[in-house]
Amino acid sequence: MAQQPTDPNIPQDPNAINIELSEAIAEGEYANLAMIAHSSSEFVIDFIRLMPGLPKAKVKSRVILTPEHAKRLLSALQENIERFEQTFGPVKVQNDSPSYPMGFGGTMGEA
Repeated sequence: MAQQPTDPNIPQDPNAINIELSEAIAEGEYANLAMIAHSSSEFVIDFIRLMPGLPKAKVKSRVILTPEHAKRLLSALQENIERFEQTFGPVKVQNDSPSYPMGFGGTMGEA
């Protein structure tokens, strides 16, 4: 009996999820600040890009999660940071809170 050809776009595992990633999303957005708010039913994480010398920062992406998914994200981040540190060494974190807007240090460039 001949084997049926499989479509690579259809997951073979009935529990598998087919995830599509567009080129625009795959490029990603750089963010150097995250602000988190929550209500009884959701967590809202705003990813923000601060630029040196500019008093206004832009939210580049907003992610809204249920409390359960927020906790799963926390767990996944912890696990991945542990793996990263096993490979590359400890991540150094400043203990003092940065002031906003961040000056980024150094002199200001002019155009």
